[in-house]
Amino acid sequence: MADKVAIVTDSVACIPKEQAEKYGIEVVPIQLIFGDKTYRDGVDISPAEFYTLLRKAEKLPTTAGAVPGAFLETFRKASKRANNILCITVTAKLSGMFNSAQQAMEVIEKDLPGVVIEVLDSKTAAAAEGLVVLAAARATASGQSLTEVVETAKSVMQRVKLLAVLDTLYYLVKGGRAPKIAALASSILRVKPMLTITDGELRPLTNPRTTNGAMKRMLQVMEQRIDKGKPVHVALMHADALDNAITLRDKIASQFDCAELFITEFTPVMGAHTGPGVIGVGFYSGD
Repeated sequence: MADKVAIVTDSVACIPKEQAEKYGIEVVPIQLIFGDKTYRDGVDISPAEFYTLLRKAEKLPTTAGAVPGAFLETFRKASKRANNILCITVTAKLSGMFNSAQQAMEVIEKDLPGVVIEVLDSKTAAAAEGLVVLAAARATASGQSLTEVVETAKSVMQRVKLLAVLDTLYYLVKGGRAPKIAALASSILRVKPMLTITDGELRPLTNPRTTNGAMKRMLQVMEQRIDKGKPVHVALMHADALDNAITLRDKIASQFDCAELFITEFTPVMGAHTGPGVIGVGFYSGD
């Protein structure tokens, strides 16, 4: 146990359940609030169930980031099987998860002095954050020390990219996160806004006009941003758009040498603001 490292993350990371179980990754769920009902992301409600509700909702749901207590509980659970814990969170520029985890770390280190905890801001989100977490989990499974696992995570953080295409701006506008004129322009021009994360912040990248055009553009951006001759790790995410995700997966498989390629569901925590229909990809090249 002395050398073991436990990995903790938040539900924004879009880690498939089978992967979390395989590597013993502890996932702290974010709360989703629909009217007077509160659900724990991935525990009380699945992404598919969430997007079904979202399509019918007259009033948009809200989200509530995990409070320090949720991380405290998870850290205590993880400390029973490892005295080294690495917690990787969504970018602090989009969520308070990093701060909550840090607060929990400060408390638990006083309660459990033999436990060493490190909290990393992944500087990214969703499938890209998930790839950082999975790289750390594999390093842990191979017997690496906490220092080595942290270095592995940081190495992937420096290389990982995230691309996401929205089906509509309706939900961003309805939630007050985009001006109505943007939705009008999107509707008239029939564009599918493509977003990326740079330095931890969500930024617009381009505006393809169709879903097929968006997929083609994603493949072009991937080609530009990977290291030639190196295998690529890819996590495809979708918000109730599995057919599109499968189509994109097949194109990626035929175009790139993939060391890792899987489909996961886009976190409802972000989907509450972007709406269903989102497709995206997290990727990095190298080991």
